[in-house]
Amino acid sequence: MKFLYVLIMTLSILVAGCTQEQSDPRAPAKAIERYLEARISKNNETFAGTFCSVFEFEALTEFDSFGAVEATIDEMVCTVDDISDQKAKVTCTGSVDVVYDGENNNTLDLGRFPYTAVQEDGEWKMCGYGG
Repeated sequence: MKFLYVLIMTLSILVAGCTQEQSDPRAPAKAIERYLEARISKNNETFAGTFCSVFEFEALTEFDSFGAVEATIDEMVCTVDDISDQKAKVTCTGSVDVVYDGENNNTLDLGRFPYTAVQEDGEWKMCGYGG
């Protein structure tokens, strides 16, 4: 009986966690932030789960493009502008500061275009640009 109680409690906690992700109005913005942070930090393991399947080639190309540079994110804040059942338009403020060969070469404005987040496999993921 005790085992059944523990099993039910564990399943309840897991279901509540999944529901919270789906009902969190900031979830699409958090997905874009995770994508950008993993890309900039060159965290391949974390990065792999941050983008949708149809955006895989572009995402991996973007990830590789930061391989030869040092980059940091400065004052990133992402917000959800428009959300439907499975898709959201997200805009971000802040920048990515890129250093190549020891010199500050470029600052990329994170607000230069909107991001598209979609729900895939029960999670919000980066899935392109343009909203």
